[in-house]
Amino acid sequence: MKILEYTGLDTSRVKASYDKVSAAIARHDFRAAQVKKLANLSHGKFYRAKLDDADRLLFSLVRRGDEVCALMLEVIANHAYDKSRFLRGAAIDESKIPDISADDAIREAQAVRYLHPERTGIHLLDKPISFDDTQETIYRQPPPLVVVGSAGSGKTALTLEKLKHAEGEVLYVTHSAFLAQSARDLYYANGFEHGGQDAVFLSYREFVESIRVPAGREANWRDFAGWHSRMRQNFKDVEAHQAFEEIRGVIAAGSGGVLSRDEYQALGVRQSIFPVERRDQLYNLFEKYRAWLAEAKLYDLNLVAHDWQALAAPRYDFVVIDEVQDITTVQLALVLTTLKKPGHFMLCGDSNQIVHPNFFSWSQIKSLFWKDPKLAERQELHVLKANFRNGLEVTRVANQLLKIKQRRFGSIDRESNFLVQAVGGESGQVTLMPDKEATKRELDQKIRQSTQFAVLVMRDEDKADARKHFATPLLFSIHEAKGLEYENIVLYRFISDHRGEFNDIVEGIAKTDLAVETLDYKRARDKSDKSLEVYKFFVNALYVALTRAIKNIYMIESDTGHDLFGLLDLFVGQTRIEARQSTLEDWQKEARKLELQGKQEQAEAIRRTILKQVPVPWPVFDEAKVRELLIKVFREQSPGNRGKQQLFDYATCFDEPQLAGWLAVEAKFEQARTFDQQRAVFSRKSYVPFFANHFKDILRQCDQHGVDHRLPMNQTPLMAAAAAGNVALVEALLERGADRDAVDHYGQNALHWALRQAFGDAKFAAGPLAAIYECLAPPCIDVRAGDRLVRIDRHLSEYFLFQTLWVLFKARFSKIRRNADSAFQTQIILDAWQHLPANIVRPERNKRQHLSGVLARNEIDRDYVYNRSLFLRVSTGRYQYNPKLAVRRRQGEEENWIPIYTALNLPLISEFAYNDGWISTWDNIDKLVILAGLPERTTPIAAERFAERQAAKMRELDDRRANQLAAKARIRAAAEAIQNTAPRWGTKEAKRLEIERVKQEIERRKKG
Repeated sequence: MKILEYTGLDTSRVKASYDKVSAAIARHDFRAAQVKKLANLSHGKFYRAKLDDADRLLFSLVRRGDEVCALMLEVIANHAYDKSRFLRGAAIDESKIPDISADDAIREAQAVRYLHPERTGIHLLDKPISFDDTQETIYRQPPPLVVVGSAGSGKTALTLEKLKHAEGEVLYVTHSAFLAQSARDLYYANGFEHGGQDAVFLSYREFVESIRVPAGREANWRDFAGWHSRMRQNFKDVEAHQAFEEIRGVIAAGSGGVLSRDEYQALGVRQSIFPVERRDQLYNLFEKYRAWLAEAKLYDLNLVAHDWQALAAPRYDFVVIDEVQDITTVQLALVLTTLKKPGHFMLCGDSNQIVHPNFFSWSQIKSLFWKDPKLAERQELHVLKANFRNGLEVTRVANQLLKIKQRRFGSIDRESNFLVQAVGGESGQVTLMPDKEATKRELDQKIRQSTQFAVLVMRDEDKADARKHFATPLLFSIHEAKGLEYENIVLYRFISDHRGEFNDIVEGIAKTDLAVETLDYKRARDKSDKSLEVYKFFVNALYVALTRAIKNIYMIESDTGHDLFGLLDLFVGQTRIEARQSTLEDWQKEARKLELQGKQEQAEAIRRTILKQVPVPWPVFDEAKVRELLIKVFREQSPGNRGKQQLFDYATCFDEPQLAGWLAVEAKFEQARTFDQQRAVFSRKSYVPFFANHFKDILRQCDQHGVDHRLPMNQTPLMAAAAAGNVALVEALLERGADRDAVDHYGQNALHWALRQAFGDAKFAAGPLAAIYECLAPPCIDVRAGDRLVRIDRHLSEYFLFQTLWVLFKARFSKIRRNADSAFQTQIILDAWQHLPANIVRPERNKRQHLSGVLARNEIDRDYVYNRSLFLRVSTGRYQYNPKLAVRRRQGEEENWIPIYTALNLPLISEFAYNDGWISTWDNIDKLVILAGLPERTTPIAAERFAERQAAKMRELDDRRANQLAAKARIRAAAEAIQNTAPRWGTKEAKRLEIERVKQEIERRKKG
């Protein structure tokens, strides 16, 4: 057995014993190496060998064809399995690890697509990766680097491995949000960390938001097409697709600024797809487009990139731009502005995958990144020609298409002038089928229930016709298809519906012209020939469509005799199509995957036509239902105990002691008086089945109502499984596509439900939480602080602190506290963390000093270069969330920024906030509401009668005080009246006053 080694493996401390054990494994002597299988892991098959009394060797087995190799991963010191980066915090009891024979282990070896015949170093993302010679050469090159590679060439994997060596603050940016997130997940897979690096993975729009969040929503093709249809009367000769690409790829795309009308008209013949005489009309359309964007509250990323140049500043020590062909020059220029040192970058892309004509060329990109044109010309681009994804026949046809493109239009540039070499994989087939009803009907019957088949059409408007013949929900236009990958692809009328364009594309090309194994560099002879830009969409669209298939392609065409098919060596013949019917579980998973990719239309079609999910038959106690019950029980005082019991069940589930108190006092519901005792018993009442080891009935309910249906207490099944600590069920639900980002009416997701349990249950924290956390913790949290996006990645200290405060937030108001400000202090957090495993909170972070530092450095207005402005300091050592924060919420294709206290549902929290007439948290809520600019707090429904009584008492006290004051006033007035009354004549007082008067009169006369 060949021994492979992970490139990050360090055996220096145990070199002698490592050599001895690995030699035993190499000769299949698992007994001598004391190999045991770690059987209680679901994320991979791992084995451990004994190095010495204290240390263990962790390894796995991989298979390429008939060859099986041992991949050495990690030395585990002192039996500390919980600290292994590969085991993800799983609890391992060595006494219970079973032995395994070499033969049994070999049968379970993980298949890989490629292994280098000589090199034994293996890289790791989500799976083992062996570089070929070209990849290895590029990997060892210093930056700057430009890598050109087709789909399936491994350029993203190479890029990520290269990124691991960068120091400081690094940026990975690409056009697609899904690709950025996938790259991030690959990068940090298997516990990778780099202490000297802070890496952020952003889509281009998210990158723009990290500088400043634009107002409104990004305008897309559908927005433009709808607007253009309304403008068609005034611009009859302007085709929508071409206008869209001219605006996006020419007028607004340059790094020097938006072209003026004169600059646009002065462009050369190769710089626009419109002739000079039509450009004035195009510019009129562009001006109306800009006005429409403002009216519709939309924005164009090119225009924003121009405006944001003044806001951008050097920030990143290293930048990777993936799929660079999808990003315009001005957008690239904005990224370049944020780079601290020239040359610290890596670019990757493939100009053959451009389906939005944008006049991309590698020479233009080099000129932008190397300011000196001569220096730019000398920069070498590294080409990855190997293809590790597509079958041999798919690759052959795709290469043949590239030959046609180069023969017809010449070379775009030297760097895009190459053919692809298939490495491994199955041969597969590319089949031409006649567009006949019987053929389509038979094909539809076979593929409609399979997640392994997708149907592609050229444009959005072509989908309506395809739907008449194919019932599969996996129907995409080519603009939607980028980033997709299916075992089998059906191309519907790609050529027949665009016969004229493809006639022009193959005009003058003979079969003998394509009898070459390489592409020679040559430019088109006629510079005024704009056919490349006009037809590039069609050629590239077909190329992208072909390369979406891992194995087989079926082309449905009415014009099966088109010259293109002869040039591609495709002919109508007998075809046997094998399609396995997918399970409901497969379809649930597919729907979720498409949803994450932004393919909402197809995800909804799966749920509507395949899953046929029905609403749950039970009432769901979401916010609306709870408020309805509160009104019935407390305001209307409806008779009977049913509503009271439902509210009590809610109180036990969500730990609402104040609600229980209102029920006991205001609703006279006696059971609520024993809330503290009953909560321990009844808090799990609504999801008891989720604690069981057998959960077929739960999965059956998911088939019926959807994997994210709501349980009676507004939990998803994933939330309930997480709260129950049922790791196997959590994994089963995720496998079916459960949404880990779904939240309840307090903004809490499945991870928060698990943490809420763990913070009060040491056994739960030390047991299932480690595995649940690895399954459920989102990769990052997006917040808007001020006017910019702040992404808090999972590896940062701020991430788990933010999640912790989210879980503890509600209890700061619902329970009595010694300190009356409802804020957080370090001891509260440390108490919650005291039993957490190291894979969640590292020991060095689980300390007061570190925690205080994280809170302090993220205070609003703190002068700190990496301040994320997450917290408001209420008083010394006491913090609350920054009231001006907003968090991103995704609902299908819609994304919105929600104020943080709205996301946490502070208004509903205030319904059950603590108030016993003496101590209250209502004032604390009022302060936060004012700081956040939210609507004023209202009196809790359950407390309205209490508040009325309190108000009546206050009125009574006020009346009593008023009466007392009035009585005192009357006494004073009477005394004054008595004092001011003249004494009766003849009394001593009267004589005294008369004598005094006479004296005063005598004095007056003397003076007079």
